Amino acid sequence: MEVVEAHHYLFGGFMMTKKVVILLLLFLVIAIIVMLKEPKEDGYVQDGVPIEVSSDTESFVSLLFELSEQGQTINSPFIVGETTIQKVHELWGSPEQKSENASAIYEEFPSNDATVGHRAEVVFDIRSSSPEIQQIHLEDIKSIKGEPDEIRSYEDDQVNQTILIYDVTKDIQLKWIMPKPTEEEPNPTVHHISVFTEFEEAVSLSDLSLEEKVGQMIFAGIKGKVMTNETKKIISTDQVGGIILFKDNLKNAKQSVTLLNSIREENSKNKVPLFLGVDEEGGRISRLPELTKLPTNEELGKRNDASLSYNIGKLLGKELSAFGFNLDFAPVLDINSNPDNPIIGDRAFGTDAQIVSELGLQTMDGIQSEQVISVVKHFPGHGDTAVDSHKELPIIQKSLKDLQTLELIPFTRAIEHGAEVVMIGHILLPKIDSIYPASISEKIITDVLREQLDYEGIIITDDMTMKAILNTFEISEAAVSAVKAGNDIVLVAHDYANIKKTKEAILHAIETGEITEQRIDESVKRILAIKKKYNLSNKQLDGVNIQELNRSINETLGR
Repeated sequence: MEVVEAHHYLFGGFMMTKKVVILLLLFLVIAIIVMLKEPKEDGYVQDGVPIEVSSDTESFVSLLFELSEQGQTINSPFIVGETTIQKVHELWGSPEQKSENASAIYEEFPSNDATVGHRAEVVFDIRSSSPEIQQIHLEDIKSIKGEPDEIRSYEDDQVNQTILIYDVTKDIQLKWIMPKPTEEEPNPTVHHISVFTEFEEAVSLSDLSLEEKVGQMIFAGIKGKVMTNETKKIISTDQVGGIILFKDNLKNAKQSVTLLNSIREENSKNKVPLFLGVDEEGGRISRLPELTKLPTNEELGKRNDASLSYNIGKLLGKELSAFGFNLDFAPVLDINSNPDNPIIGDRAFGTDAQIVSELGLQTMDGIQSEQVISVVKHFPGHGDTAVDSHKELPIIQKSLKDLQTLELIPFTRAIEHGAEVVMIGHILLPKIDSIYPASISEKIITDVLREQLDYEGIIITDDMTMKAILNTFEISEAAVSAVKAGNDIVLVAHDYANIKKTKEAILHAIETGEITEQRIDESVKRILAIKKKYNLSNKQLDGVNIQELNRSINETLGR
C-alpha cells in the first residue's frame, strides 16, 4: 500500500553513495552546484521554441537518476528498502518533527533539507529539497529523460502539486514534485524529489500455516553450484527458513552471486525471506571465493587490538553482504584451553577468557554493522575437547561451576552485549546431562542458557548430520529432542533425506502432543523478528566487486 502523496513537508539532504561508480560521480556535484547557482536559461520549450538544456543541468539531473537507481539521492548514506531508521538517527540525530499516518511515519530533518519515511523500522522514502534541486524546471526533466511513466496530482488546502514519476528500476521510483503548471508559470521549478520503494510488510505468525512455521525452524544445506530440482523442493515444497552454503557450493564470485540470486528468486514464491548463511570466520575457515585471506583469530588474539577485530568483523560483514549472504556463522567464542583440540585451534582468539570475550564481541559488532546477522558459537564452549565432533562425540568432564570459571565467560559477555543468535555445540557434559549432548540437552539449553544466563535470542544447533549426533541418534529423534530442549532452529547441512525426516518428525511430534504448537510459535516469533530487524528480502544482486573488496581487506590489514 502506497503512502498518501502529501509532499509539502521539509525535505532534502545531501547524500553520499556506497557504490564506487556513484562515488566517483559525486565528485562532480560540487562543481555542478556552483554552476547551477548562476542564473541560466535552462532548456525547455518557450513560446513554441525549444531552448537547449544547459550541460550543467543535464549532468545534475542525470546524476540524480543514477543515484536513484541505487535507492539514493545526493548527500546521504541512506538506501531505500535497506537502511533502518535507527541508522538515520545515528547519523542525523533526532528529527525536528514527526508525522504519522495509517501505514508509515515521516521524520523531518530541516538541517539536512530532508524528510525520511519509514515503516516497520525500514526507510522506504527519502525526500530531498536541496537548493540545487529547486533550480530544476519541469521541462528540464522531460527534455533530459523524456516523458515520465506516470503523472499524478496532489491538492489540499496548502498545495496544488504535479508529480512526475519515473520507474528507475522494477523496485524504485524517482518522483519529481512541483507546483502545478499554470498559464502564468507553465514551467515551474521542482519543490523536492522523492526516491521511493515499495516493500512487503513483514509476515506475522498468524499468516503462516503449521507446516510453514516448522519450515522456518529448519536451516538446510544444498548440493551443487547451480539451482537443482532438489534445491527447488527444499525451498518451495519444504519451505525451510534458511540455506547454508559451503565451499563445494561456491566456485567463483560470479557463480556464487548467480546461485544466491536463483535461491532468492525461487523463495520469492514463499511468504518469508530466507536466512542465507555461510561459515566465514577468517583464517582457514573461509568459504567465499576470490577474496584475500583474512588472518586467523589466533593471530588477532596475539595482536589483541580491539579496533582491528572490529574492522575485521566489518570486512566479514561487507564480504557476505556483497555476495548476497545475510548471516555469518561467526565469531568463534571458544577458548582454546586444550592444545590437543583438533577442531578449534587457531579458530579461537586464544586461551585467555578476557581476550576471547573482547575480540569476539568486537568482531560480532563489526559483522552486525554491515546489516549481517552474527552467530556466536559453540555454546557452552568447544575449546577443551580432544576429538572432532564431525567424527565423534566429544566428552568434557566439567561441572557447571567449572564452565562458569572459563568457557561460559565469553558467552555471558556476548549475551550481556546483545548477542542475537547462539549456536550450540555437540558436546557431552556428563556432570550436567549424562544422556544428551549440549545441542539437544534441555538442561543446558533451557536451564543454563535461557534461564540462568537470561538469553532471549535465537538458539540454533550445530549441524545435526555430524557424527557426534548420528553415531548415537536417528536424525528424526535428534530433531525432536532439539526442539524440546529449546532450540529455535535445527541446522541440517547435508542430505535432502535428513531435511525431510527432520520436518516430518517435528510435525509428527506436534500431532501426537509431544511438542505443542505454542512451543513452535515461541521460536518462529523470534525468527520472524530478526528477519524483520535485518530487513531480509528476495532482492536480486547485480554482482560483486571483488577488486573493491580485496582493496578494503588490504587497506585494513595495512598492506
